[in-house]
Amino acid sequence: MLVFALAGLFVGSFVNICIDRVPRGESILALRSKCGSCREPLKIVHMIPIFGYLFTRGHCPHCGLRTPIRHLIVEIGTPVLFALIWLRYTGSLETTLIAFYSSLLIVFLVIDLERGTILDRVSYPAIAVALLFALWVPERTLLQMLAGGLIAFGTLFAIQLLFRPGKGIGVAKLAAFIGLAVGYPYVWVALLLALVVGGLFSVTLLLAKVIDRKDPIAIGPFLAVGAIAAMLFGELIMSWGTGGVGQIVKLLSF
Repeated sequence: MLVFALAGLFVGSFVNICIDRVPRGESILALRSKCGSCREPLKIVHMIPIFGYLFTRGHCPHCGLRTPIRHLIVEIGTPVLFALIWLRYTGSLETTLIAFYSSLLIVFLVIDLERGTILDRVSYPAIAVALLFALWVPERTLLQMLAGGLIAFGTLFAIQLLFRPGKGIGVAKLAAFIGLAVGYPYVWVALLLALVVGGLFSVTLLLAKVIDRKDPIAIGPFLAVGAIAAMLFGELIMSWGTGGVGQIVKLLSF
């Protein structure tokens, strides 16, 4: 588990690179990162996960521009998530697959939070990869994975047509990837969790008068959270009411 979590540490650093570069149309394969303001290249010591942020005190070493705290959060959160995935699936094929999907979902989540958009240049490759991997998902058939993609895409496409006409179908494309990643019937868990979490969050902000009824709320982050939860605990959530408590205890016991 420790090795897998350490891998998550460096994956988190790469996820930050994707979040920074993809919206700007820059290559994610360039070895040296640059400051987003002065464009000066960073040294290797500045790019070490977590340590680099702490070493520079969250600022560019050249121009002093503040580095978003998101960098540190992603670099800490990703290895924690990887450790949780390892504990849940204990080194099976699904461990690597779910870790990969979760990393992609973090990219979707943060870009949507920061920029309010879901990029086709992320969605289309993610859908293509999920279609390819749908052939090898343990204990689920290709038909189940395709059904998950169609259900998720159709549901979010219909919601966008009803409530956000003319806004594009970026969320529906993200949903298609999520459906292909979690498959049927767990796609319903992902969608319902996104609805519940998103609804509670929105109501909380409205009651606190942080937002107004007309203010848009990004849907992508809630879909990403729902999908990660469904991949990790979908079977347990669906079993609630039929001995679910015992299964949760068993899961926590590992």
